[in-house]
Amino acid sequence: MVDQSTEDNYAGVWDNGLGFGEKSALIVIDLLQGYTTEGSALYAPGVIECVKEMPELLALARDKNVPIIHTRVLYTKPNYEDGGVWIKKAPVLLDLVEGHPYAEFCEGVEPQEGEVVIVKQYASAFFGTSLVSTLNGLGVDTLIITGCTTSGCIRATAVDTVQHGFRPICVRECIGDRAEGPHEANLFDINAKYGDVISKEMTMNYLNTL
Repeated sequence: MVDQSTEDNYAGVWDNGLGFGEKSALIVIDLLQGYTTEGSALYAPGVIECVKEMPELLALARDKNVPIIHTRVLYTKPNYEDGGVWIKKAPVLLDLVEGHPYAEFCEGVEPQEGEVVIVKQYASAFFGTSLVSTLNGLGVDTLIITGCTTSGCIRATAVDTVQHGFRPICVRECIGDRAEGPHEANLFDINAKYGDVISKEMTMNYLNTL
C-alpha cells in the first residue's frame, strides 16, 4: 500500500479526476490461463481475484450495449520474431503461442460472439494494433480498463489511452498483478498522472445510468 505521507505529498498536485465522457468502451486485457494456472511462469495470484470479479461487470456491460474489446498476447514459433527485443527481456511470455493452454482465455471471461479480440505482442493494447481506429469508429472517448497485469500491460495501456486522447478509467477490483507492491504502486501512479482508478461499484453504478 502507498503510505499516508506519499498521499499527502501528491494531494492537490497529482490527484485531478477525469471522470467518464460521452461514450465508453470496456477493454479486457490479457485474462489468459497462464496468469491463473499454478506452475505457469506467468502465474499471478492477483489475477485470480480479478477474474472472479469480471463476469458481473461483463454481464452488465453487455446488457447496456457497451462495446467490449478483449486482448490477448500471441507470438509465432519457433523464432518469436514478432516479439522483438521484449521477448528477450521477458522470456516468461514464451508460452503465449497458438495452441498452448496458457494462451487461452480464462473461464468465465471469454469473448462472446461479435466482441472484438485484438492480438498484441507488446504491453500496450495500442502499440501495433488497430485499437485507436476501433475506438474512433465507435465514437468512444472513455476506455474502461480491466485485466492484467497492473504493472505491465495495464499501466502501458492506461498511459497510451490518455496519450491518444481518450479517458482511462481503471476498475480496481478488476485488475490484478503478480505481487501486491507493484499492483498498488502502479494503481497509485495511474490515478495520480494518467487516468482515474475507481471501484467496481462506482463503475457498475455508472453503467446502470446508461
